Amino acid sequence: MADCIFCKIGNKEIPSTVVYEDDDFLAFRDINPVAPTHVLLIPKKHYSSLLDLSEDDADLMGRMMTLVPKIVKQLGIDEGFRVVINTGAKGGQTVFHLHIHLLGGRVFNWPPG
Repeated sequence: MADCIFCKIGNKEIPSTVVYEDDDFLAFRDINPVAPTHVLLIPKKHYSSLLDLSEDDADLMGRMMTLVPKIVKQLGIDEGFRVVINTGAKGGQTVFHLHIHLLGGRVFNWPPG
């Protein structure tokens, strides 16, 4: 998608601090972190949100979730972290490209607020 900032980051049109990359996924540090460690994991293929996924995308989401342990171990936050997917404007989604927030480096409480 031409005007999607995450597509531009995935295509290397906009610089980012990459912590993981393969042919299908990219993880990079959030420029406005809400925790000491705040990384965004995106599929390189554009999906606006979880609502764009179908049963055909189950493998994509499975692979994306299996990257989480690898990335959090690499970041040194594997003793405690939060995984967040905001969906839709009312769900807090501000960039409409499917992404997972990986948050760590501090204690998280529930409810989050």
